[in-house]
Amino acid sequence: MAEVLVRTALQAGRYQGVLTGAGQTEIEALHKGRIVGVAQVTPHTSEVGAMQVTLELPADVLSDGVQVVGLRSTATGEVLDRITLMAGSALDEDIRSEISLLRDELEMLKRAFRRHCADTSED
Repeated sequence: MAEVLVRTALQAGRYQGVLTGAGQTEIEALHKGRIVGVAQVTPHTSEVGAMQVTLELPADVLSDGVQVVGLRSTATGEVLDRITLMAGSALDEDIRSEISLLRDELEMLKRAFRRHCADTSED
């Protein structure tokens, strides 16, 4: 059975989740290729065979731009979940702003195309 980690909460810098399908494993938090923390893995109080995972996110992962923290199983080496944090002025270059610009350009092209179709159908 594959390990599955389901996030149940992320609040006040604390990640909580439920891990199923795991034997003896630890969960490491990885940021930019380095381990920044190790989660507490304890038996779940209401699900038999499941484990409660709790991780306090370290403050040093909070910085300008988009930061991704991967939660990796030490038993399999597989990344089971990712936490994406976005902050600061570097977000101006974020992909969402690029999508917004593309939408604006698409609207402009649609108007120009409709105008072109209307102009050519009158001839």
